[in-house]
Amino acid sequence: MHDDRSLVEARLRRVLDERIRPAVYPESVPLQVAVWHAPGEPVPVAEGLAAEPEPIEVGARWGAPWGTSWFRVTGTVPEEWAGRTVEALLDLGFDENMPGFQCEGLVYRPDGTPVKGLNPRNQWVRVGTPVAGGEQVRLHIEAASNPVVLDYHPFLPTRLGDKDTAGSEPQYTLTRMDLAVFDETVWQLVADLEVLGELMAELPDDAQRRWEILRAVERALDAVDLQDVNGTAGRARSCLADVLAAPAVPSAHRISAVGHAHIDSAWLWPLRETVRKVARTASNMTALLEDEPEFVFAMSQAQQWAWIKEHRPEVWARVKKAVADGRFVPAGGMWVESDTNMPGSEAMARQFVHGKRFFLDEFGIENDEAWLPDTFGFAAGLPQIIRAAGSTRLLTQKISWSRTNKFPHHTFWWEGVDGTRIFTHFPPVDTYNCSMKGGEIAHAARNFKEKGAARHSLAPTGWGDGGGGTTREMVAKAARLRDLEGSARVEWETPSAFFDKAEAEYPDAPVWVGELYLELHRATLTSQAKTKQGNRRSEHLLREAELWAATAAVRTGFPYPYEELDRIWKTVLLHQFHDILPGSSIAWVHREARATYERVAAELVTIIGAAQRALAGSGPSELVFNAAPHRRASVPAGGAGTPAAEGATRLAPRPDGGYVLDNDALRAEIDARGLVVSVYDRAADRETVAPGRAANLLQLHPDFPNMWDAWDVDEFYRNTVTDLTDAETVEAGQDGASVRIVRRFGASRVTQVLSLPAGERRLVLDTEVDWHEREKFLKLAFPLDVHAERYASETQFGHFHRPTHTNTSWEAAKFEACNHRFVHVAEPGWGVAVVNDSTYGHDVTRQVRTDGDRGTTTTVRVSLLRAPRFPDPETDQGVHRFRHALVPGADIGDAVREGWRINVPERRLTGAAAQVAPLVTVDEDAVVVTAVKLADDGSGDVVVRFHEANGGRARATLTAGFELAGAEVTDLLERPLPDTAAPRPDDAGRIAVHLRPFELTTLRLRRARPGARPPLPA
Repeated sequence: MHDDRSLVEARLRRVLDERIRPAVYPESVPLQVAVWHAPGEPVPVAEGLAAEPEPIEVGARWGAPWGTSWFRVTGTVPEEWAGRTVEALLDLGFDENMPGFQCEGLVYRPDGTPVKGLNPRNQWVRVGTPVAGGEQVRLHIEAASNPVVLDYHPFLPTRLGDKDTAGSEPQYTLTRMDLAVFDETVWQLVADLEVLGELMAELPDDAQRRWEILRAVERALDAVDLQDVNGTAGRARSCLADVLAAPAVPSAHRISAVGHAHIDSAWLWPLRETVRKVARTASNMTALLEDEPEFVFAMSQAQQWAWIKEHRPEVWARVKKAVADGRFVPAGGMWVESDTNMPGSEAMARQFVHGKRFFLDEFGIENDEAWLPDTFGFAAGLPQIIRAAGSTRLLTQKISWSRTNKFPHHTFWWEGVDGTRIFTHFPPVDTYNCSMKGGEIAHAARNFKEKGAARHSLAPTGWGDGGGGTTREMVAKAARLRDLEGSARVEWETPSAFFDKAEAEYPDAPVWVGELYLELHRATLTSQAKTKQGNRRSEHLLREAELWAATAAVRTGFPYPYEELDRIWKTVLLHQFHDILPGSSIAWVHREARATYERVAAELVTIIGAAQRALAGSGPSELVFNAAPHRRASVPAGGAGTPAAEGATRLAPRPDGGYVLDNDALRAEIDARGLVVSVYDRAADRETVAPGRAANLLQLHPDFPNMWDAWDVDEFYRNTVTDLTDAETVEAGQDGASVRIVRRFGASRVTQVLSLPAGERRLVLDTEVDWHEREKFLKLAFPLDVHAERYASETQFGHFHRPTHTNTSWEAAKFEACNHRFVHVAEPGWGVAVVNDSTYGHDVTRQVRTDGDRGTTTTVRVSLLRAPRFPDPETDQGVHRFRHALVPGADIGDAVREGWRINVPERRLTGAAAQVAPLVTVDEDAVVVTAVKLADDGSGDVVVRFHEANGGRARATLTAGFELAGAEVTDLLERPLPDTAAPRPDDAGRIAVHLRPFELTTLRLRRARPGARPPLPA
């Protein structure tokens, strides 16, 4: 037989495109359209429905950037269409290739009932099936003219990312507003031919099955009369029945399809638009669930569910019913799909506390999986947090985006810093927007790395980001792929059903230890510095507010601000979303974030001040409040006391220019260039700075990645570097115990103040940058005389070691990494910490010196600022302030302590009390208390969370500073842990604590005489 495959396949493509697909709607009549453009921000639904619109014609331009237009469409179903299915086709000017990245709409009935969303791949609204003829049609469309920020030529700077700069030029052309007859037989034929054509293309050229499909398709095309597609579609379908009925082989890969619509809580649109994107998508999905009995849809991010409840109660009612039916599934158990690298320990824990509690309160549902398909890598502390929240599983997709190394597993156990393991799955379909194309399904089966040991994978199916979710076409394809020869088997299932099957068949899956590092999007650790600073400050202020409010509540009856703290936590957690905190959203998002963080800080400072005033009373005695988890001089952790006398710091000029700072513990030399050429540790009798090198060295690199400007820094940035060694000013500080340095470069200015606090082993660097560079990367370098093959950086509830070498491509790919409050490098017996108050990105490299002592220089570089131009063309322009400290002679415990010190400064006020005793004390510095608060249920119990921070075993005594009625170990949601013995406090309120390395523990301490309050409302 002659090989005519290409001939038949080309015929299939053309006939589908030019004859069969157009025949799905064989007849149509125009609708009458009128529009009202809402002034300013979106208006309530009732106002939009009541507004008086003006006529508009198809072909007219509409929609200023970020505007809202209310369309009213009216018409009459022709009498001659009686007995047929009729749909309204409503094309606002969509580009089919951009679902989720352009205009969208939500259709309402005149009474305000939502019908469904309108999107590029979902432009229809069912009018009737069958119709009687003569029906009056009236629909309202709330249309959002969101501009296209990420266009076909991506990453071009644009002013469209902020309503203040986007202008008023109409963005879209009204394309089609019709009533049309829907021919379901033709629509089903389209699905038949698409599934078979896509499957055929994935089969080997010499496969019998491929040729059987080819011949069946050929017969079907012969059966179609191109002048009467609607009259012959049934005949064509019958030619395909046999090949569609052939069952899959028993060994076929199994795919659990989960309806999905990944919606970024902010990205190329502001938060207010996400509220509407979620409502549109939820309307779509509840409507599809009613039409398709096998379909299952999962939605994560409790914040997005809360938005529906608050802003769209009519949609919420439909969602609640679908959840009760078990088909609209809460997933993930987090407040948002957050970044997991940068959120601090408590914040990462609270993502699960608030997320899981919302689903429990609203639906009585507890999620067993973390659902993070799009997050930019995963910190090594996360498995313990997931487990401590009562979950055991994780799903993500993003690691498939890694550019250097292909991850070796799709289903595996992920082990975190403390040894906790989480059953983890990476869908081999390699997308979280699967559309059920044959190429996607075949790729999932071929790509699956667990062949021979397992056969189940998951496919998140649907258009995200406001693209409308799963479509009826995807459901139709999945039905044909349920049991089809040559294909993987596809079945709609909930995430939990998939994980149950996957874990049951593969309980001894391989183990991956340590972080799941994404070899991409590394620059998100630095972009939008003020957003990151706002997050860090908010995290620590929340800790302080809970600590002092709880202490004051127990000591003085101070009213604990339950509602305020709950609301503020949710605000901070929302802004940890994986395109806000990482700095990869439009200008509008980050402008609002800066304002939000300022309001949060002001409110928390007020709470802290009121609680401390209640504790201090009125009087002249100066009190120092220490919220850090370690004693500072005479002030205990979590308490207040009289400040201790400080030593002195001496400042003297250097003979060759510059200055010497000396506080008896350290001697630091700053040369005439304002560079630190020596930091001598007196106790250890050794130098910190590598010979011939200088610390406090600002380095400037060009920064123009190949793509994803705000997200990426490509390794070639290192090829070109400018050391900023010229100083305009190097002078003694006004306090006589510091050195002030001023530099200028490009259009920017840096002012630094270097100081040695009296009696302390740390050189503090306060840096102010008035930054006006474009596409540049600013680093702060510390070349250290330390021989280290690995270094430690803080992560949630512990720290994680990374190599300093590049032996393999896995190490080489980690040329930019995340730390929280510290980076620590060490030789046995001596180390150095670099601590910070707000930066996350860094790199650590090593070089063996070829002259002199042939020692090793280990260089720690802190990433300060970038200047990408997409999606925010003004990223980081303006004034920024950073604080870092170099801590010579530091072991890991010192690094932990100094990291807390630089982030949680003392607060001073006068009062009557000589001291404020801590609510809880721990007698071992390795045991770090991260939270002291009152229980969320309003019982008045005190909740204490702590972990072992040094990486070793710890024995400690925790002592309650109040009368105890009992204690219990709980999960993060403050529920007793099953099969865990309750601690037994002694008569003095002491509890023995035994911890594994990095072990996290939450204790609930029952007060003997608590002042209780009603629990928070759901």
